[in-house]
Parts: sequence; C-alpha cells; structure tokens
Amino acid sequence: MSKLTIDGIDVAGKRVLVRVDFNVPLTGAGEVLDDRRIRMAIPTLRSVLDRGGSLVLMSHLGRPAGDGFEAAFSLCPVAKRLAELLPGVPVELADEDCIGADAERAVAALDPGGVVLLENLRFHAAEKSNDSEFAAKLAAFGDVYVNDAFGTAHRAHASMVGVPEAMRDRHRVAGRLLEAELAFLSEAIDDAAAPFVAVLGGAKVSDKLGAIRNLLPRVDAVVIGGGMAYTFLSVLGVSIGRSLFEEDMVDEARGIMEEAKSLGRTLLLPVDSMCAASPDAGDSACVIEGDIPSGLMGLDIGPASATAAAEVLRSAGTVVWNGPMGVFETPPFDAGSRAVADAVADATRQGAISVIGGGETAAAIDSFGLSDAVSHVSTGGGASLQMLEGRSFRSVELLEDA
Repeated sequence: MSKLTIDGIDVAGKRVLVRVDFNVPLTGAGEVLDDRRIRMAIPTLRSVLDRGGSLVLMSHLGRPAGDGFEAAFSLCPVAKRLAELLPGVPVELADEDCIGADAERAVAALDPGGVVLLENLRFHAAEKSNDSEFAAKLAAFGDVYVNDAFGTAHRAHASMVGVPEAMRDRHRVAGRLLEAELAFLSEAIDDAAAPFVAVLGGAKVSDKLGAIRNLLPRVDAVVIGGGMAYTFLSVLGVSIGRSLFEEDMVDEARGIMEEAKSLGRTLLLPVDSMCAASPDAGDSACVIEGDIPSGLMGLDIGPASATAAAEVLRSAGTVVWNGPMGVFETPPFDAGSRAVADAVADATRQGAISVIGGGETAAAIDSFGLSDAVSHVSTGGGASLQMLEGRSFRSVELLEDA
C-alpha cells in the first residue's frame, strides 16, 4: 500500500489542495479545546510552504445540517489556531462557504507561502453524498491533491473520493500523516515482528468482530478486555452479573474461542474484574474473581488480569491496541487500561513496534501521558478499526503508487 507522498513531488509555484482532518472539539466559547489534529497536519503543510507552494485546505467540522452556513460549525476557530501554529504565514478563511465567489477569490489571490482554509465542507450535503459537480468545483482549486485526513479515509465523501477522481490529470499523493498511518496500520501489521500481540477492548464484541477475525490468524496472542470480555466469559459459564452482554454475539464469541484454540493462539480473558453497581459508584468498587454477583457489573479488568496482560505485552515484538480495558475516564476503573499502557510503553522501549488505535484508546493513552512512549497513535478511530479488519479504502486507492 506504498503511496507517492507530498515529499516526492515538486510543489514550487503550485496550489496544493490538501484534505486535512481539522474536526477538533471546541469549547462553549467557540475556541479549540484540543488542537492535536491540527498539530499533526503541520509537517505536511510545512513541506509545501517551505518548498515554495501555496495551500488550499479543506476539512469538515462536526455535524451541520448540510443546507448552508451554520456559525456553530464554522472553521473560524481552527483558522485562528492554525495561524498561531504557522507563525508568519498568512492564513485566510474563505467566508461562509467552501465553494463560490469568495472561495474562488481567496484561492486566485494566493501567493506562494500562503494558506486558504475553505469553510466547512459539510455545509453542503453534496460532500457526504460524493456529488461529482461539487467535487469538480473543489478540484479546480488545486494543481496537486493531497490526502492527509486518515480520520475520514474510510468515508466515500466528495473531498476524499470525488476530488481525486476529478484530478486524475494531476498528482494525487499522501500527506505525511496519512503516510505514517498506512505504514503502521498496514505495513507494520503485514510484516509484524513476533511475538505479535493484539489488545482489543471496548464495549461490544460486534464492534471488534471484524478486527478479531482478521487478526487472529496473524497474531500470537489476543488480550480481551472492556465490556466485550463479559460476552466471552459467559460462554465459559462465568456469571457476569449486570455487566455488558451481547446475547446475539454468544455464538460468535464461542466461534472465536474455538478458532483461537485450533490455531494455537493465546486468547487472554479476564480472570478478575473491578466491579461496582454502576460507573458512578467508584467509592464502593471491589475486585471480584470469577463469578460476579447479580447486583454488580464489571467495569475494568482486575489486577490479576492486568498483571497477566502486562506479562504477555512486555515480551511482544509488535503490539496493536484498540479499545480500552474499562471505563478509563472514571477512577478506579482506569487501572486496567493504565497497566496495559505502561506495559505497551515498556515493550516499545525494548524495541517493539506499538500501534494505538484512535478514538477512546488514543484518549486513554494520552490521559496517562504515554502518547510519546509508543510507536504510533492513530488519528482515526473508525478508520483505524477498519484497517485492522483488513478493509481497503477507495480514498487511498485513488492516490498514486510510489
């Protein structure tokens, strides 16, 4: 899946149209709350600016209705933060629309070294429907197309698919962030150093079923945690109290356990749980081994389970982690995820390649201050999970091969 990248083409004097992922959280006052996604795009942007190109950036933000400008979803706060992260670089926001007269004027006036940020793509329903006419208008803004928005790479939207289809006569390349995501989530998994350990958590077996099916033949061990673990434990006849349970996934869970056994893979399930009557009842939390009483629910893996997982992880050559081990946002139900994060960081320091799925897993490891202690933290939740499921993305296929 090696793709031509922005660093491999000449951009001097060219307008470079970049699909970025600036879908960042905002405060109630309309300020950027977490600028990580903006910061992650800077290396790609600097590659263009430092080599004499200009930038036309397009992104979505939130979920507007799709029938016109909505002030609450304007990219104005993003433009302000981007200007702060690119000191000395002129950054202009095209007023109220990503296409039309103002956007055309702003793009036409671009000088080398300048930046135009188009307004929220999703002010148009045509973005999500991949409308070809809408895509063609966006494509007219660029001499080169760059996809650096891994978080939406699994979406067949106009900016992701329609625009590169309309720009087949021009360079269509990957940005540095997308390049890193593809390298870690595809190539590193295909050529994983043994032992290869997958850690899968989160609430539902159904959410991770595709990833488990795809990874099981490739890995040496799978660590199961989070709410999904209790559906597996029910197959073993363990009483799970009021824990999360997917009755319609019992047969799937049983099939996975049987497949792991037939393949000789280790499937590590919790042997104890941190339990309480609800996630809000942390003060009365207790460790339960085996059967969970009817009035309690498992909200995190217990200390014995965390120790067992850490032992497997610290000897790993490759680690992929998608899904927290418990309700990590609420102590003491963060202990299991923290123990796993510490073990993954230790393995990385010893030379392992470690890939952290986006979404809640990225939030968890960031909250523990360990984002810089692992090999790669993905910027895409749904996209990273779909790559772990072995799916291909049309948005990536449309980019030129290296």
